[in-house]
Amino acid sequence: MVWVPEHWQWGTLPAEGVLGVQDLPEAVARIGLQPGDPVFLDPKCRVDPDLLDYVLSPDFQSLERESKRNYATDTRPLLSFLSSRGVSWRRATRQDLSDYRHWRCDAPGNPGRISGTKWDREAAAFTKLFKWGKVRPLPVDVSQKEDRAADSVSSRVSWLTPRTWGLWSDIGLRGHTLARVAAPGWDSRTELRNTSFVQLLLSSGLRRQEGGALLTFELPTQRLRHGRYLHGHVAGALSRSKNGRTYYATVDAVGQVESYVVSERAWAVQRAQAAGRYDRLPMMRLVTRVRHGLKPKVEWVDANGVVGAQELNLLDWRERQWLFVEGPNGPEPAWLWLTEQGLPMAPDRWNGVFRTANQRCEEVLLTEKERQIDRDFRLAEVCDKSPYATPHSARHSMALYMLIVLNQLMETRYGLTKADRRDFALLFGDPWFLVKILLGHSDVETTKRHYLAPVAHLQLESILAAADDDSEDVEDLDGVFARLARESAGIQDIDTLLGAAS
Repeated sequence: MVWVPEHWQWGTLPAEGVLGVQDLPEAVARIGLQPGDPVFLDPKCRVDPDLLDYVLSPDFQSLERESKRNYATDTRPLLSFLSSRGVSWRRATRQDLSDYRHWRCDAPGNPGRISGTKWDREAAAFTKLFKWGKVRPLPVDVSQKEDRAADSVSSRVSWLTPRTWGLWSDIGLRGHTLARVAAPGWDSRTELRNTSFVQLLLSSGLRRQEGGALLTFELPTQRLRHGRYLHGHVAGALSRSKNGRTYYATVDAVGQVESYVVSERAWAVQRAQAAGRYDRLPMMRLVTRVRHGLKPKVEWVDANGVVGAQELNLLDWRERQWLFVEGPNGPEPAWLWLTEQGLPMAPDRWNGVFRTANQRCEEVLLTEKERQIDRDFRLAEVCDKSPYATPHSARHSMALYMLIVLNQLMETRYGLTKADRRDFALLFGDPWFLVKILLGHSDVETTKRHYLAPVAHLQLESILAAADDDSEDVEDLDGVFARLARESAGIQDIDTLLGAAS
């Protein structure tokens, strides 16, 4: 058991301040314990020093914050399972892991069975632990086919059509009723921030961390030739591949973000300055210069007068929270998205914004009886009555939207023959390749497999194939999306939602 000092506590810490050994990975991930930090032990209890060494090791500490939390929460049930058998994790066998996998994935008596995709993530966490501990033979090895799930596909793919995003935003983020008017007593203090963030992700396809850790001076400003899109740069330190890339966002989406900056955000900054919140921060780096060019660089001076500099591409989301710029009334965060207290909003807090919006949609679109049923146990027709979105849903939806638009352009507007389309694809890449570039994938097969292909019966090539020259005009995009939603599983469209709700 490990006792954690009061200032390390978090919301779920037991009242007595004592953590079990199985809690250690999650404790470190949540509290942010670093190598060299003191750990106070309860002399009455035994500690697994190897497990503590693991969560403080470079192998675990080098993971991204989200990966730390995922690996920690995935490992905890396994440690509890092994403990119930009286088996140390260092002595776990392949039979132990086989039994655990059966319970997690297949056992009829387990009401909370997980998908193949979830098992693969858990297996990756276990493999990392066992490899670090030099457990031989490995009880599980995610690199081996037999230890991966055969049904592993991206189960979190979530698509909403453009009109459905409008419905979700109006009800969930703007507090509208089904009649699309603001509900009495709606609190709209962060409405512009939340809607701006969603619109930026929808138009750009940025991941939650990529969009959520932008700095004010990183907003796109350079327009493309015809002026509808602007392009910016995603820092490599924020991306999953650690490679920077160019992203594109619509002028309207960026304009909405700029409106947030001069209104809600400015007001939050003023309140924070008046309350002296920035004066009490343990770390502040005041930006003195931003160098543009092929490798943009930011220069700063900290509270102790120490000068520093770093390429923007190498600044991760933690370092970005320390950056401040000199505003009209004193230093203010360079971090774009702020809480109501005027402090940087950590990227993972957007999950709570989306969760609240989903709950708001359910309150408006579902009956009280339907809402009382846990979402995992609702009938399909009940789930289909209320839109459900996550930050990653915006990325999925942008990919689907761009694929349809690109197909429409190639197949209809340009009037290309089959031979022309083949030549065009050789020169510029087919729609799949172009969407792959927009998403920042290294392999087009990743785009097909994890984002667009898994939906049952969805065959965009046949659905969107150009009609013969003597056929009727091709329908508009809203019509295409509506038809896709009717003919395919997994696409949330407003016609289906409101039809089910009526």
